[in-house]
Amino acid sequence: MKVAQLLSVFTELKWGEAALLEVADITQDSRAVKKGSVFVAIRGTAADGHRFLATAVEKGAVGLIVEDESLIPPGFTGAVVKVASACHALDQLAQRFFDNPARELLCVGVTGTNGKTTTVYMIEKILTHFGLITGVMGTIDHHLGEHHWPSALTTPDALTLHRRLKEFVALKARAAAFEVSSHAIQQQRVESLPFAVGVYTNFTRDHLDYHGTMEEYFAAKERFFMELVGRNATMAVAVLNGDDPLVRKVRVGEGVSVWWYGAKDADFTFRVLKEDLNGTLFHLSTPRGNCEIHLPSPGLHNVYNATAAIAACTALGVSLSTAGEALAQFHGAPGRLQKVTNSRGLFIFVDYAHTDDALRTVLRALTSLRPGKMITVFGCGGDRDKGKRPLMAKAASEFSQVMILTSDNPRSEDSEQILTDMEKGIPAHWIGQVLREVDRRKAFYRALQSAREGDVILIAGKGHEDYQIIGGEKLRFADHQVLTELLNEQAHP
Repeated sequence: MKVAQLLSVFTELKWGEAALLEVADITQDSRAVKKGSVFVAIRGTAADGHRFLATAVEKGAVGLIVEDESLIPPGFTGAVVKVASACHALDQLAQRFFDNPARELLCVGVTGTNGKTTTVYMIEKILTHFGLITGVMGTIDHHLGEHHWPSALTTPDALTLHRRLKEFVALKARAAAFEVSSHAIQQQRVESLPFAVGVYTNFTRDHLDYHGTMEEYFAAKERFFMELVGRNATMAVAVLNGDDPLVRKVRVGEGVSVWWYGAKDADFTFRVLKEDLNGTLFHLSTPRGNCEIHLPSPGLHNVYNATAAIAACTALGVSLSTAGEALAQFHGAPGRLQKVTNSRGLFIFVDYAHTDDALRTVLRALTSLRPGKMITVFGCGGDRDKGKRPLMAKAASEFSQVMILTSDNPRSEDSEQILTDMEKGIPAHWIGQVLREVDRRKAFYRALQSAREGDVILIAGKGHEDYQIIGGEKLRFADHQVLTELLNEQAHP
């Protein structure tokens, strides 16, 4: 039975569409089922929702949406809809249940391995300055103005997504900017969103524990531009990083306009005029004219992010002068090259870089601008792609004078073993010089102890996160806060 037939199923039960929207609750979590619910059985990577059908029925579910009918409890008399994809069904139901709030919004989606968060925050800054109240959904949180909601995923599940959009609209939002992960694309969480603009920041190794191969990872990203950008929207523009050779290979759907951005051979071409650890001034040539942009954030990667954001907003009718005014007041997203103020003359940054490409990019930017030595503190997450561990260590070794390996979120793995895996990528001349400290706080202390005025300390991997997952425990730990505490302790022993 098709998803579209679901409403007719409920009509036969004399509910009708209005009653479904007003009375029935929809959930994919068997723990949240209550009497009158519609339970959607989602097949996840760790669990299969079909295993909880009996629990859902016991709790009062009156409708089941399944891919497999064999586990439905005998004697269940409610509505059953068999679908090819329960994920797609959930997206369609959530859209209807919350009365399709996305149709009221200009939707911009940003995908890519790195830079999604910063680019989305820049887009929000520009659109808000332009006068469009803009909501954001991403890795750090969901927010609109002073309203904030926690975020568990880069892109939320379909129910959370459409519920949040409903709240955005109620708060008078006119636009929404999303970080769109490859997981969300493949799991059809954003299937019904009317993306007017899609941005592709870059493509490098990540998430191979989920996708398996780089080809599958790339295919998920490409589908966003082939099938989703422009669907249900009145316009369709793809803003693509022309300096990334793999992004250059991406295909877009019929009717989608392509705007390239980069340092050369692009529609939006930038040229850096001046840069230091306090920011960057760059010249920008575009189809809408030329301008100079001052960005209070260091690093060439942030120039790429800013150019992508400007192009995306230009597609929505924002002038270059308005975009420039907005970005001149943009001081970065939380945990993205976030500065830690101190009285010791140190340049301390907290960054989310958790891939070898991201770490190399940030270190290259800081190294080119630093007056002193480069001290890098980083780790790798447990229960995640093990192949990138030596790659990250190799990247750090290329730019650092001091390297401290520490815990990230070890989860169920042994922290010492993770560090050993990382060390396999470190060149021979580093042997005996790399510091190992699985206690993240102690690692920060050792970095501060080894630093002198003018030195740069990069704390990489966790960025905005305010926790550490060790074993089955989620412990309070925020890099920026811990560094500030240690600096205060050293200033007032």
